Amino acid sequence: MHVTLIQTEIDGSLPLAERVAGVAEQVAACTGDLVLLPELWATGYFAFDDYAGTAQPLDGPLVRAMGAAAAAAGVVLHAGSMVERDAAGRLFNTSLLFDRDGALVHTYRKVHLFGYGSREQELLTPGEHVGAHGQLALSTCYDLRFPELFRIQVDDGSQLFLVAAAWPLARLEHWQLLLRARALENQSFVLACNAAGRQGEVELAGRSAVVDPWGTVLAEAGAGPQTLTLDVDPDVATRARKEFPALADRRL
Repeated sequence: MHVTLIQTEIDGSLPLAERVAGVAEQVAACTGDLVLLPELWATGYFAFDDYAGTAQPLDGPLVRAMGAAAAAAGVVLHAGSMVERDAAGRLFNTSLLFDRDGALVHTYRKVHLFGYGSREQELLTPGEHVGAHGQLALSTCYDLRFPELFRIQVDDGSQLFLVAAAWPLARLEHWQLLLRARALENQSFVLACNAAGRQGEVELAGRSAVVDPWGTVLAEAGAGPQTLTLDVDPDVATRARKEFPALADRRL
């Protein structure tokens, strides 16, 4: 499986439509099998005052642009997350998964909303559902601190965790540690795409990474905007679980 992680930097000087179009062009130019984007890359996670004004439904222009980009590239696209507005007017931090034809096949509303130095809990509604889409499972940033979410996804068939994030540089070591822990304890791949650059007063960590089921970091980006590409073998997770069957020894 050829994987691409697009570690973007938010350019707040550009109108939202131009930002979306620029990222869509990057996705459409990708080759391979799977492409990942960061959390709230279109608006910026820390642009809390813009959440309500930029929120869109799941049939809005951002979703249409990402679907078209996935179809143009012929890739499965984890399009990071967006601020979703539902029919009742509630706002969610919603991750999006598109198939190679550009169809939106799976969504995940972030369950664990961040409260420390953040207005996410104040502005958004937490999601209520967790699960895998085949071997793929979606999670978002702060979710990494809650291992039970990932165990639910493993029980639902996941072998590849796809993580969208806007993780700050101040807690870079936590990011790196948690990625390896979630991979190792669940004998699964973690493919984590973080945002780069500065959003308001917050410097983001970058360092998007791919970690294998043995907890080995296969690739890691730097701090700035970067496209990270590599090949991974999803069967490594199956072989790891057979060779060292720790998951089979769980007592609940």
